[in-house]
Amino acid sequence: MNNYPHPIIAKEGWPFLILLLVGAVGVQVLLGTWVALPWWLGLLFVIQFFRDPARQIAGTGPKSVVSPADGRIVAVEETEDAYLKRRAIKVSVFMNVFNVHSNRSPVDGVVQEVWYSPGKFVNADLAKASTENERCAMHLKTPEGQDVTSVQVAGLIARRILNYMDGGMQLARGQRYGFIRFGSRVDVYLPLDAKVKVVIGEKVYASSTLLAELA
Repeated sequence: MNNYPHPIIAKEGWPFLILLLVGAVGVQVLLGTWVALPWWLGLLFVIQFFRDPARQIAGTGPKSVVSPADGRIVAVEETEDAYLKRRAIKVSVFMNVFNVHSNRSPVDGVVQEVWYSPGKFVNADLAKASTENERCAMHLKTPEGQDVTSVQVAGLIARRILNYMDGGMQLARGQRYGFIRFGSRVDVYLPLDAKVKVVIGEKVYASSTLLAELA
């Protein structure tokens, strides 16, 4: 299955792309290529950062949980899900500035609630980022009644979390629901009986890596 409702360059990047393109052309015309070089390099960075390629969606059925982001697994642990007040398994994906930053739904489900929490901007690779950094949490209930919490967490450079969902909206596994600009992480809280399929240090890809299977 393939889910891709957006252009190959994420819509969130178009203002930056247009600004840098206009600036690069203007500086080159007025001052020459060497002076304009930083502008062209900036344009290339924006293109690679905001790329949003089509992805195959992993999983074999409604109990499959896919990675909500590109990056590296930095945590697989039992901990407290502060949003649903329960014990849960947390799987965390850290994104650096070279990863795709488009966020996808880990499961099929209906959005129950979305919480935004202001906070710090410490390195998202650190465990304390989950509780201290700016973040946006989304509670999803699957068709089988399982609860999954997906939390976008800002990072050291990230200054903008975008979540386009509201309570009552339906999401399909792998469907795009948000974006984080310039380095961050996503934490997924799963029921304790979920079977995690990834390990710490593993490189994962949004939608196309199977994160876990619900019981």
